Order: sequence, then C-alpha cells, then structure tokens
Amino acid sequence: MTIPLYQIDAFTDTLFAGNPAAVCLLERWLDDATLQAIAAENNLSETAFLVAEGEAYGLRWFTPTVEVELCGHATLASGFLLLEELTPERDQVAFETLSGRLTVRRAGDRLEMDFPAQPAVPATAPEALLPALGLDRAEVLETAGNYLVVVDSAAAARAIRPDFAILAGLAKGVIVSGPGDAGFDCVSRYFAAPFGIDEDPVTGSAHCVIAPYWAARLATDEITAFQASARGGVVRCRVAGDRVLLGGNCAFYLAGEIRLPADRAAAQAA
Repeated sequence: MTIPLYQIDAFTDTLFAGNPAAVCLLERWLDDATLQAIAAENNLSETAFLVAEGEAYGLRWFTPTVEVELCGHATLASGFLLLEELTPERDQVAFETLSGRLTVRRAGDRLEMDFPAQPAVPATAPEALLPALGLDRAEVLETAGNYLVVVDSAAAARAIRPDFAILAGLAKGVIVSGPGDAGFDCVSRYFAAPFGIDEDPVTGSAHCVIAPYWAARLATDEITAFQASARGGVVRCRVAGDRVLLGGNCAFYLAGEIRLPADRAAAQAA
C-alpha cells in the first residue's frame, strides 16, 4: 500500500520557516496504531491525515506520540494542499474533525481558518509552572487544554528557556505571551511537552486562546501575532464572537509516498 505524503511549512511564505506539517491522503481510515506509527516516523510536530467524505474531508492530527483534538498549522497545510495544489478551482474546503467542522478559505493573498475561540480564565498556577519557565511572577490563566502565562514584554517571552522535564509532568500545554514588538500586537511561544513536543514552532490552536486575550486587552477584534520560536511565524487573527479566524501563508516543501510493509497493508485491507 502506498500513501501520498506532502510536507508543507505553515504560517510562513518562506521555506524553512513557520511550522512544518506532514499531510497524508488516505483512501480510507487506517487503524490508529498505524496512523500513530506514521506520525512517529515523520517526527514532525503534527501529521494530518485526510479522507474524502463527499465535498468535505475527514481530518485527524497526530503528534509523534498522541492524537490531538485541534491543530491549526496542519489544518492550514491541509487547506493549502487542497486549494493551491490539488483542487485550485475551489475557494474553500471543509474538514470534519474532533473539534467539529472547520473550514479553510481563500482570503486575499493568504488562507483563513474558522476555529472555535477558547478564552482563558484566571487560574492559580501549579507550583511547578513558573519555576519551570524561569519566572518569579506572571499572570496565569487557563483553558481546558492550556495554561496562558502572560509576561511583561516581548523580550521576556523570547528569553524563556523552559525546563521541559518539569513541563512534561503538567497535564496541559503552556502558552507564554507578551506585548508585541517589531509591529506585532503580541509575541508568543508554545510548549507542549506532555504531548511529545517540547516547543511547537507556530501553533494555530494556541491562537484560539491568544487572540481573545489580546483582543480584549487591546480593545480590538484584529490581532497580528508573531510566534517567536527559532523558525518563527505570523498568525493574523480576527475574533468574531465565539470563533477566531486565523490567517496565514504556506510554503510547499516536498511530495512523496509512504510504502506500508506488506503485512501492515494486508492488515488494513482485512
């Protein structure tokens, strides 16, 4: 069995920046163990798997160690693959996911995703959280899946050097965000050690948390955010009620195929 495989850098228009995602086109769903094994072999922060379902696509996301309920950059990469490479006659594409129906559409010179907003609420930080980030104090909020740690400046966010072993013991991902610099409204980092990713280069789903926070603080619906990882990437955000519209560009890197061993392929056909 062969599976088409693509790798696309998301939230950038420059190759070797942004967040690389693998996108695999399947004729039908494979068993979870095989999907997880492929994601582990790809060893990127996310591998997206697509199965056509009428005009829409089923979409699932796997890190090298677990399946996740929401991923922005791999959704953007999947939308880019379909709208720019495989079916350029389309203006938008819908995905059925664990987080409901998500859409990617053309928006001028970039693509825009329609995602659920995830406003954070004030929280008491776990005892290990701030020390693991090298911080004495910070505002801490939380959602069901993430802590949001707000620091005083972009420089402070950029300077974070986490203890990933401690972060891995937490039950949630950690967003660190501060006021923007260089023309951006905010600067952020994202650490997802519990999910097999020490630092994610550019995280669309984290901006479902980041955008509502900064939109309220800056009294605006539109936020231009920079994720200050080593690769870096730009996320253009617009808060619309209980949704966040996340815009970005992509750069195509490679196309190839996965060849499943005969015994694994036979098991899928059984």
